[in-house]
Amino acid sequence: MPLKNYNMQKMEKTENNVATTLTPLLGMTLAQLQEVVKNLGMPRFTATQLAEWLYTHRASDFEEMNNISKNNRRKLASLYTVGRYAPMHEQRSIDGTVKYLFATSDGKAVESVYIPDGDRATLCISSQKGCRMGCTFCMTGRQGFHGNLTPAEIINQIMSIPETETLTNVVFMGMGEPMDNADAVLQVIDVLTAKWGLAWSPKRITVSSIGKMPELRRLLDETSVHIAISVHSPYHTEREQLMPVERAFAVTDVMKLLSNYDFAHQRRLSVEYIMWEGLNDDAMHADALAKLLRHVDSRVNLIRFHAIPGSSLRTSNEANMVAFRDRLNSQGIICTIRRSRGEDIFAACGMLAGKVKDKNQNQ
Repeated sequence: MPLKNYNMQKMEKTENNVATTLTPLLGMTLAQLQEVVKNLGMPRFTATQLAEWLYTHRASDFEEMNNISKNNRRKLASLYTVGRYAPMHEQRSIDGTVKYLFATSDGKAVESVYIPDGDRATLCISSQKGCRMGCTFCMTGRQGFHGNLTPAEIINQIMSIPETETLTNVVFMGMGEPMDNADAVLQVIDVLTAKWGLAWSPKRITVSSIGKMPELRRLLDETSVHIAISVHSPYHTEREQLMPVERAFAVTDVMKLLSNYDFAHQRRLSVEYIMWEGLNDDAMHADALAKLLRHVDSRVNLIRFHAIPGSSLRTSNEANMVAFRDRLNSQGIICTIRRSRGEDIFAACGMLAGKVKDKNQNQ
C-alpha cells in the first residue's frame, strides 16, 4: 500500500466534531505492544502479530493486517495509527546521495541522508528537531532546539524511504545530538536489533555523539553498537569555543570513559575530526590528537568542512589533510580522509531543512 504523505497523517481522527489524537505504533517495543493489546482486551499474541506486521511485513495501514480480526483492527484504528509516512521532499546528488526531508507532527522538518557506496548503503538519520548543543560550525545548531523526535519519527526515516530494503547501515548522525534524546534512540536501537523487530546486527548501527557522558555511558552499557565521537580539536579552550559542551564534558574525560570499553574486536570507535584551514590542521594539532587517543582503540576520520552561510571557517586544503593523516598514521593512529558526498545538494546537515523553513516563512 502506498505511503501517506504527512498532511494525510496528522495523527488525529475526528468523530462527532471531537478530535482524538492517534498514537503511532511504529517504534514501539514488543512489551509496549503487549500493553496496547491488553488495554484493548485483545489476546496477548496479537502483540506479536502487530510486531510482525510493523517490522517484518512493514505494513503502512491496519487493513493490511489480515490475520488480525476486523473488529480488532477497528479497535486499533480508533486510538492508534501505524505511523508510517513518506518524505515530504527530496534532493538527489549526481553522486547518488539523496537528502530526504520528513515533516514532524508539530510542523517542523528533519533530514535523512541516503549514501550508496558500492555494496554498502548507509542512511544518516536525525534524532531531534534542531539541536541545543550550540556548536558554532553546525547549521542545525543555528536553527535552535525545537524538541525531541519520537521513536516513531526516528524509525520512520529508516522504513519509509524508497531504498529502505537495500540499507546495510544506519548512522545516528543527522540533525540533533542522539544522546540528548537517549530514551528514544535506545528504544529505536532495541526495535532495530530485537528478533521481534528488524533483527539487525548491532554492527550495522553507529551512534555519533559529541560526548554527553551520562547518556553515552548508558549507550555503551546497554548496547553493542558502534560509536563515533566528535572531537574536532584536542585542546580544551579551542574545543570549548567550537563546541560549548566541552565545558560540561571535557574531551579528555570522554576519552577516559571510552578507554574502559573494548573497541578492538566487534565494536568500533571512530573519532570525527572536521578540518579547518589555519585552525586545527597543523602538525601540533595532529600530535596533540595522537596523545589524546593513546589509550583508546579508535580510528580517526578527517572530514572536509561543508561551508554554511555566515561562517568564516574554511575547509583545510588537500595537502594539509594528507599531511595530518600521514602524521597520525606514523604514530600508530589509524586515520583516513572521508570522501565528501552530496556537495551539490546542501551537503551540510540542516541546510535543506533550513532552506525549506525559510521558504515557508516567506510565503
